[in-house]
Amino acid sequence: MKAIVKLNTKAGGKMAFLERFYPDHYLDSTYEIDFEQLYQEGYRGVIFDIDNTLVPHGAPADRRSIALFKRLREIGYESVLLSNNKEPRVKMFNDAVHSRYIHKAGKPSPRNYLKAMELMHTGPETTLFVGDQLFTDVWGAKKAGIRTWLVKPIHPKEEIQIVLKRRLEWIVLFFYRRSKGRYSDL
Repeated sequence: MKAIVKLNTKAGGKMAFLERFYPDHYLDSTYEIDFEQLYQEGYRGVIFDIDNTLVPHGAPADRRSIALFKRLREIGYESVLLSNNKEPRVKMFNDAVHSRYIHKAGKPSPRNYLKAMELMHTGPETTLFVGDQLFTDVWGAKKAGIRTWLVKPIHPKEEIQIVLKRRLEWIVLFFYRRSKGRYSDL
């Protein structure tokens, strides 16, 4: 029982076990990220989730996402789409943005995050991850040692299993914001 208490709490009563899900950065949108500045800081690869990170769930690539991938290539980034979806969904999106991709990725397992870095010839210190879910996207990237950006979902329409996870995410995000001194946007 003592081991569980040590794992779950810190001095001051904070729930340390929740921190494994905390993103390094939390923004309203993927499209707000300053990729130029991050490139200057030495980052060379970006791993993206697709649904509700780049476009609404199930939607094809749109002008904004196509322009983002073009911009990333012009800056000098390598990129990989990492999705738990089946190949037809991922390939449909990728055909428009021209990235590498890994489908049926098994997130949050770090295995395919590591494979994505191999494809880009980057390591955790030069790779970024952008996704909209804490318990799959962010947690998996953190287990692989990658700097993470959590973005708010683009569209509220989601599959039921994701809706249920969102309720649990709200709890983690409450403590995340509290740890950062931010109480708004709850």
